[in-house]
Amino acid sequence: MASRTRRRRVPLRLLLPVLFLVALMAMLMLRGYVHSEILADHRVQSPVAADRVPEKVLEGGPVIDTRGGRAETLRVPDRHVVLTFDDGPDPVWTPQVLDVLKKHDAHAVFFVTGTMASRYPDLVRRIVDEGHEIGLHTFNHPDLSLQSKDRIDWELSQNQLAITGAAGIRTSLFRPPYSSQAGAMDNASWPVAQYIGDRGYITVVNTHDSEDWRKPGVDEIIRRSTPEDGEGGIVLMHDSGGERHQTVRALDRMLPELKDKGYAFDNLTEALAAPSAHSPVTGVELWKGKAWVFLVQISDNVTAVLVAGLAVIGFLVIARFGLMLVLSAVHARKVRRKGFAWGPPVTEPVTVLVPAYNEAKCIEDTVRSLVASDHPIEIIVIDDGSSDGTARIVESLGLPGVRVVRQLNAGKPAALNRGVANARYDIIVMMDGDTVFEPTTVRELVQPFGDPRVGAVAGNAKVGNKDKLIGAWQHIEYVMGFNLDRRMYDVLRCMPTIPGAVGAFRRAALERVGGMSDDTLAEDTDITMAIHRDGWKVVYAENARAWTEAPESVQQLWSQRYRWSYGTMQAIWKHRRAVIERGPSGRFGRVGLPLVSLFMVLAPLLAPLIDVFLIYGLIFGPTGPTILAWFAVLALQAACAAYSFFLDKEKLTPLLSLPLQQILYRQLMYVVLLQSWITALTGGRLRWQKLRRKGGVAAPPGASAQQPLDGSPVA
Repeated sequence: MASRTRRRRVPLRLLLPVLFLVALMAMLMLRGYVHSEILADHRVQSPVAADRVPEKVLEGGPVIDTRGGRAETLRVPDRHVVLTFDDGPDPVWTPQVLDVLKKHDAHAVFFVTGTMASRYPDLVRRIVDEGHEIGLHTFNHPDLSLQSKDRIDWELSQNQLAITGAAGIRTSLFRPPYSSQAGAMDNASWPVAQYIGDRGYITVVNTHDSEDWRKPGVDEIIRRSTPEDGEGGIVLMHDSGGERHQTVRALDRMLPELKDKGYAFDNLTEALAAPSAHSPVTGVELWKGKAWVFLVQISDNVTAVLVAGLAVIGFLVIARFGLMLVLSAVHARKVRRKGFAWGPPVTEPVTVLVPAYNEAKCIEDTVRSLVASDHPIEIIVIDDGSSDGTARIVESLGLPGVRVVRQLNAGKPAALNRGVANARYDIIVMMDGDTVFEPTTVRELVQPFGDPRVGAVAGNAKVGNKDKLIGAWQHIEYVMGFNLDRRMYDVLRCMPTIPGAVGAFRRAALERVGGMSDDTLAEDTDITMAIHRDGWKVVYAENARAWTEAPESVQQLWSQRYRWSYGTMQAIWKHRRAVIERGPSGRFGRVGLPLVSLFMVLAPLLAPLIDVFLIYGLIFGPTGPTILAWFAVLALQAACAAYSFFLDKEKLTPLLSLPLQQILYRQLMYVVLLQSWITALTGGRLRWQKLRRKGGVAAPPGASAQQPLDGSPVA
């Protein structure tokens, strides 16, 4: 009872991919927020009446103090100019502004936004270190007169958090976005100034607006920024939000000119002879600020990596499709030309090995399909310790040329090696216990052995149970990916895998490399790479069709692809020395292994970035170009898929589900591959996972539903 009530723990290798995806989405959301792509409000309040604004504020100075219910204003003394810069810091223009200020020994006030301060904390520190003052300009730059009090609090606190994280200080200065002079205060902006005062901030507007954002020219910027008749003033400029070359040039001219006229350029509290607006932050608040800035930096870096990854996957997708389309056409033209032959016809008998573990639902159909073969064969079913009567079913059929070899459960590689040891013939065909062959499959599969250089042949594996959506998706994958890939790899002479469902080997090639190995979970990939390295040719026989039962549930598909992905990684690692070797092994190592690593491991891992940026673009923009780019990729895939279906003489109907496959199926394969990576990096050892079969592939397409495959009459 206790064991039943015990909670099932989520395996670490399942939990880690989920946590990784959650963290990735969180980083992207943070990046969108910090770049004002999410939760930003760009509305601007239209001017309204000002009858509720105190007269002394409308006619007062640019420094408005509403703390403690007051409504006081201050003016900057004569011959003092407070330069203020809004919307920064900017990585291009803020350093240039700071350089000019330092050159002319002038101070200023920088009203920074939280988004920019979070992204460029070094510039905030430099501003403070060089004696300038920092002020709040909200986090996302919304018009606060259109916001709720909660949103105002959020804008202030996040802005302050970013400044604290960057420079370790708090500031009491605040400038509302879209603000102007004190006389422009109205019934919409005045309540905001009052609320800001309740939060302990002093509102700072301006007396002179340079309008540098309009780029009116250096002379005009200087004219608008210069106080008249020796008066003091607060000048509004910008160090971010666009190209600020005119601002920098105007500043470099204006500072010495006004200094010669007796003006001083101070920060605000210096000009007002008031205590500094800055106060140091320590303890938990400081570390919260540092943590915030750190996370923002990580989110920007993650996004930069993802963008680079998107560029890589874009190149790999186009390169792979290009290679597949061109080289598969070359392969098809070669093997389909009139009179083509691999060599002398292969007519001698061959051995077909059927390793079987608990295949009671499928084994009869498998064996009967072999008996109907038009090529002379012996059939050996190796029962690998089945507990469901698989061996008894085969024996009870009493079919000619069929032998059953029993062994204790030792795994598929051991079963195949046992079959090879019992085989009478020099050409050995291997298939899975859930697969059926067409009558011509064996004959077509062994013809390439007419070339004595051929050591192994890959057949054309097809999905037999493609009537359901998940089966249709795998059907697209088999036709488009696996078979086009094999044509490409055949031409490049670096076939990475002989499929377990339909493959043939020369006995001499198997013996030279030591037979099937259990070093990896992808014994078919392992043996194929070993045969390549031994100097044999490995080719693809397109007409050797086999119909296999594909997984019909997500869980079963997950298990199968997890094993395939992890096994492929194991095989690549096992044969890694081929990269530095000479001869056939070196050729495969420097051509085959990189292609397999790029197209079968790296590309599937990065492929979901296309969908990630689709979602990101739909939410944050730009929507139009994002959708266009995604459909361009989909069109490329559809064209490649249609061509592959044409080559394999398949109906195009399943391709109607291609868009949905790209959205859902690819994400599943991504998580599977990510889990495989984690298993590999954490040193895990994945066990063989038996798939549950339903016996859904009774006969190859075209076989009579009323006639058994052995030709015996229906009872």
